[in-house]
Amino acid sequence: MDDEDLKKKAAYKAADFIESGMTVGLGTGSTVKYFIERLVQKSRENNLKIQTVSSSFRSLKLALEGGLQVSDIETRLTIDITVDGADEIDKNKRMIKGGGGALLREKILASMSRELVVIVDESKKVSLLGHRKLPVEVVPFAGLATLHKIKKPGLNAQFRKKENSESELYVTDNGNYIIDIKYDKLLEDPEREHALLKEIPGVVETGFFFRLAGRVITAYRDGQVIVTP
Repeated sequence: MDDEDLKKKAAYKAADFIESGMTVGLGTGSTVKYFIERLVQKSRENNLKIQTVSSSFRSLKLALEGGLQVSDIETRLTIDITVDGADEIDKNKRMIKGGGGALLREKILASMSRELVVIVDESKKVSLLGHRKLPVEVVPFAGLATLHKIKKPGLNAQFRKKENSESELYVTDNGNYIIDIKYDKLLEDPEREHALLKEIPGVVETGFFFRLAGRVITAYRDGQVIVTP
């Protein structure tokens, strides 16, 4: 079973939680793509009546192409359920997210939701965070100065570049930049790292997600799909 099969199994399982009448938050990324795919199928097969809000232009495009009803996020105070992936997640459901560049909007949707359902394959389960890079969204104004301040404690940090470009910076849907941090050791206290980064002027949000995850759906290579409450 390859990685795409695992992503699909976890994503399809999450679609079982969606019921008519719900407002559904759509995360961003390669796993969520399969969740949207299954949601489109269910809507057509079962006449599922739902409203969706998206964390990125990419997810919005997939929802519109699939014929899902799209709601204006500016008219919403709460969301029934959001389904999203994670770059890594520990046993306490602390996560690093934002590999797809939508961390700020993903965090806003998660905070608005009655439940955030996280869909991952077994490779994303870790004992401590820090295996993967931490994305940090920053405003473009004085971006080099912000990068300098992030790097000052000795961190390995750099601006994310656009795909297939060595010089052009990646720009988020909010018009901001992403700085990726590669920690040289695993994080015993990620909350402290988050707090230090948020103190830096110019930092909008970090890819650390704490106390937001509800059920976690994990697909394993042996074929199991386990839902952790």
